[in-house]
Amino acid sequence: MMRLFDTHCHIADPRFDADREDVIARMKAAGVARALVVADPREPIWDGPEDAGGKVVAIGNAEKVFDIVEAHDFLYGAVGVHPHNASGWDGDAEATVRSYLARPKCRLLGEIGLDYHYDLSPRDVQRRVFDIQLDMALALGVPVQLHIREAHGDCLDMLRSRAKAGRMPEGIMHCYTGSWESAKLYLDMGLYISLSGAVTFKNAPKLSEVAKNTPADRLLIETDCPYMAPVPLRGRRNEPAFIVHTFGKVAELRGEAPEALAERLWANANRIMKAE
Repeated sequence: MMRLFDTHCHIADPRFDADREDVIARMKAAGVARALVVADPREPIWDGPEDAGGKVVAIGNAEKVFDIVEAHDFLYGAVGVHPHNASGWDGDAEATVRSYLARPKCRLLGEIGLDYHYDLSPRDVQRRVFDIQLDMALALGVPVQLHIREAHGDCLDMLRSRAKAGRMPEGIMHCYTGSWESAKLYLDMGLYISLSGAVTFKNAPKLSEVAKNTPADRLLIETDCPYMAPVPLRGRRNEPAFIVHTFGKVAELRGEAPEALAERLWANANRIMKAE
């Protein structure tokens, strides 16, 4: 059976609480031999204890993610503060990110970046926290996983400045939805391009161009589940097993034999995550 690597998923999300082990079993049955689960110490996904003022405190999901990852030998983890949660960056968040990055199963700092679609944190705060985490990744020698939505101009300005100064970490453009023109610039800075179920959507022709033209040694695939379910499952809760539809579309667009492409993608994911 072909081996696939889901390079970005959120199976710690509460939407999987009722059937997580079944989801993991379906993943393995579908040929998803490895997956990366993403954590954020400032992601408010469940309620914690009350503080001194009686207010319920939101607890991030890092502990939950790594309990799952460390219970399964084929799962890896990533940790970072998402741009949505950049306003929550503080010394405690930094210490938590650093502590999880030190764990053997943690392979990436992410997802980090800029999101100007929702602007859940002020843009200047997003840029500052993005820059801090890029510096951290560079100092620790850890690859990054970048979330960039409607912010490619600012992202490219920041990254080109870093690349020119020799301060650019290795990394992945997660759930890439930009143009081929922008993709070429990210590739020139040494980044990988990761495609999600969006590449199967009829209204995403620019991603077809990205899928066709990205060099074979710099291409990855992911689910970003529970989001971005691919056609023909669009509208359902996404899960790692559904990556076979994204993979099939990418193979079709590239005109490549599925077995050969699967091995290339497997090698790429293991290379950037130092998983072999």
